[in-house]
Amino acid sequence: MAAVEELPNEIRPVLAGLAEAYGPGVRIEGLHRDGGGASRLTNVFEAVTAAGERHRLVLRRATPGASEASSPLAREAALMRAAREVGAPVPEVVAVGDGAGADEALEALEYIVMTFIEGETIPRRILRAPELAEVREGLAAECGRILAAIHRIPPKAVPDLPGEDQLEAWAQILDGLGTPYPALELALRRLSLNRPDETRRVVVHGDFRNGNLMIGPDGVRAVLDWELSHLGDPLEDLGWLCAKAWRFGAPRPVGGFGEYEQLVGAYEEASGTAVDRDAVRWWELFGTFRWGVICAMQTHRHLTGGERSVELAALGRRVAENEWDLLQALA
Repeated sequence: MAAVEELPNEIRPVLAGLAEAYGPGVRIEGLHRDGGGASRLTNVFEAVTAAGERHRLVLRRATPGASEASSPLAREAALMRAAREVGAPVPEVVAVGDGAGADEALEALEYIVMTFIEGETIPRRILRAPELAEVREGLAAECGRILAAIHRIPPKAVPDLPGEDQLEAWAQILDGLGTPYPALELALRRLSLNRPDETRRVVVHGDFRNGNLMIGPDGVRAVLDWELSHLGDPLEDLGWLCAKAWRFGAPRPVGGFGEYEQLVGAYEEASGTAVDRDAVRWWELFGTFRWGVICAMQTHRHLTGGERSVELAALGRRVAENEWDLLQALA
């Protein structure tokens, strides 16, 4: 167990946030690194109050050189709190640090502390574990209902959400890498020529997919990773969930676990809005393009020294996988 005096300096500002939640004298024990995405550091620990009560929690911090496409952690916290208000399953936010007001002896820290939720996030286990076989059949419809709830979040609940045109934004990121990717450029051209009209403007999760869902035998327990949230077309979330990368080798189009009509039908019923199936397929193609750009962007971080990481370097080979998927889809 890690005593308070053994905590790394960069973690110490978290104690102030925990003290507001649990009272003075709270300490951190058992701090250890957990799996996480390429743009966030994740730690799991126990907060022990002065009275000896234990709370298992998760700490998320930004990685060095994280992408500008990622939102500030304080904004993520506001999104999660707003999502709970509309009934979407998310962890409870316990403490937030915006990187300001730190003790002069300590390094400023931007962070979120949230409750730990037990469950499975590894897609291949979600798609294959016998104990999840029964719940898998209803996951696509459940995702449709959860997305309908997320899209009910009032935009004014998170007033600083970005709202730029997504196709233009990711095209600019691709251009800024300074490396030619002909298949991505071809897909961008096709997407630009066949773009559907925007249906309505809502809070979009931005990364709602297999891998960012905490699953248990009772279904989806939490929606994670809100760092790419923005204002946009709700069909973007539906299409992203259907992108080929998030099927992880399984044949079914919705996250590898469901069919289009299960997702779309449940979304229509829960949201009270009709969904253009062709527009969802456009957003699915956009999702494959976007994931290809993200892989190239993350590899660029490694190659340019923004953050030296084997994980980021390995994402480079996935650019080719997405190019192949795009060429097949365009054909």
